[in-house]
Amino acid sequence: MSARSKRRQPAGDMFPGMADRITGRPPKAESEPEAMTLDEAIARSFAIYDRVLAVFPVVATVGLFSGGNDSVVVNHLFRHRVDAIAHVNTGTGIPETTQHVRDVVAAWGLRLHELHPRHSYRDLVLGNVLATRGKNIGRPVWKGFPGPAGHSVMYRRLKDEPLQRLRGQIIGKRGRSRNVVYLGGMRWAETDRRFRNAEEVDREGALIWVSPIVHWTDAHMREYRARHRCTLPHEHAEHHLCTPDALPLNEVTVHLHMSGECLCGAFARPGELDEIEYFYPRPPSPTGSWSARRKPLGCPRASGGSARPARARVARPGGCAPNATASRDKPTCSPNGVSPA
Repeated sequence: MSARSKRRQPAGDMFPGMADRITGRPPKAESEPEAMTLDEAIARSFAIYDRVLAVFPVVATVGLFSGGNDSVVVNHLFRHRVDAIAHVNTGTGIPETTQHVRDVVAAWGLRLHELHPRHSYRDLVLGNVLATRGKNIGRPVWKGFPGPAGHSVMYRRLKDEPLQRLRGQIIGKRGRSRNVVYLGGMRWAETDRRFRNAEEVDREGALIWVSPIVHWTDAHMREYRARHRCTLPHEHAEHHLCTPDALPLNEVTVHLHMSGECLCGAFARPGELDEIEYFYPRPPSPTGSWSARRKPLGCPRASGGSARPARARVARPGGCAPNATASRDKPTCSPNGVSPA
């Protein structure tokens, strides 16, 4: 079993068509997870979404596509039922992932909302973003490269803010009578943190976060990829889109085993930056300007973090979950974060 989660299964332990289930009962699950075949898990996914449509006046459904393995599966599964796809370009990620999302969404014939945060990662790190409310008004919301303690700030500023802004653009001032659904790819089996915090449906005012594959196991994911991804011995089309039904493949996930769309460094592992630079030597941000900024900030060049993350308060299908605490009164330059260079 993987060190990431005791509930992750080794590859090859299930045959196609066999039923599988989550080990244990997630705290936010409505009932004990049942053993399901892949087809039963898919039916359950559509039932989760249909239940939301039956209860709430939904005016738009938007798939959240980071470019990672889970998000590509949920968006491939629901590509005929969403109105658009949203991708948050945090400004810290690997450009190849963002281009992958653009190409795939275009091939599917869907509208893409490529979102950008109001404040850049650079300004956050340099302490240029000031609080506008609360007891810390006028003070930097953060300063320095983030470690785990800075994850909540980075999530809210880089990911949640543009997603909330998109919700406002879709709904306008009629939030009480109109709802927007965000479909994400969170799964209980993915990590212990998501096992504790993920849930099928999480309503936040007029915004409804839905995780329709939350009950899928790693075996379900492997079988779905084997069923839909082109494995024929020929020269594959770009992103493996060899047929209209083909499941796309992001080469970044092959190299790094993650989407690479957000490299703020809050949950970086030791050596992560070196691994990224090996496959993608062209950094997302200009190296020179960052090198010039590190010395006056007193921030060392970081290659990964090893500190234990703070407990997550809420998990969101949009990607990461905000932590319970973050240091706002004493900005620091964390050696555990990954630099954007």
